[in-house]
Amino acid sequence: MRFKLDENLGSRTAELIGELGHDVQTVSQEKLNGADDKRLFEVCTAEGRCLITLDLDFADVLRFPPDAGAGVAVLRLPGTATLKLLRELVRSLLRATEREHIAGRLWVVEVGRIRVHGESE
Repeated sequence: MRFKLDENLGSRTAELIGELGHDVQTVSQEKLNGADDKRLFEVCTAEGRCLITLDLDFADVLRFPPDAGAGVAVLRLPGTATLKLLRELVRSLLRATEREHIAGRLWVVEVGRIRVHGESE
């Protein structure tokens, strides 16, 4: 799969996704730091990349309609978040993409579950 990591996720997350065989780019690599959310969503859509972010703004399906993009995964970390927990959420997301398509959908990835919004392909 093709992913783009928002600027709120670091190089360790990119390394993990790459090590698991996925094509991953970061907002920083493409010099999109500080780009507004709409611009970032448009870039991901044009590149066919699923956006992975911690930014809850992307969970607004009226502003970012799932069927208009290549997929959005919003990671929801509890207040006591650790790097280990972040890695577990990313692994959970990646395992789920092996069973189901994320394109055209919003996935909210939480500890123990993934909430899915939008129609499947």
